[in-house]
Amino acid sequence: MKKKILIAEDNASISLLLQHLLSNEYEVVTTTNGGEALTWLGQGNKPDVIIADIMMPDIDGWKLLQNIKASAFLSTIPIMMLSGLETSTERIKCFELGADEYMIKPFSPQELTLRIANLINRSKYVRA
Repeated sequence: MKKKILIAEDNASISLLLQHLLSNEYEVVTTTNGGEALTWLGQGNKPDVIIADIMMPDIDGWKLLQNIKASAFLSTIPIMMLSGLETSTERIKCFELGADEYMIKPFSPQELTLRIANLINRSKYVRA
């Protein structure tokens, strides 16, 4: 059975690129903002990894990250923040809020897929 990845990304081009890169190996669910992602998660869905943009309408990536990490049901899901924000201030904020990874757009597809695989491998030990 394929591992499941939830993507919260408002940029349609990036979302399609992520789907294309990941759909051969993973089941990919896409949402266009943090609100949609939280609704999907609130329906009892639990992905193996979440990839979230920071700058999104409705609920941004920071609020999404805070909500997930505050939930007993969701808090162990690894989260990769994907953003065009390049300063260490944004990265530090994400890590302080509980992010497991941070990648800057544009990103290397090979690096992205390796980091996702590493997140899934590490989460086996957390969930065990």
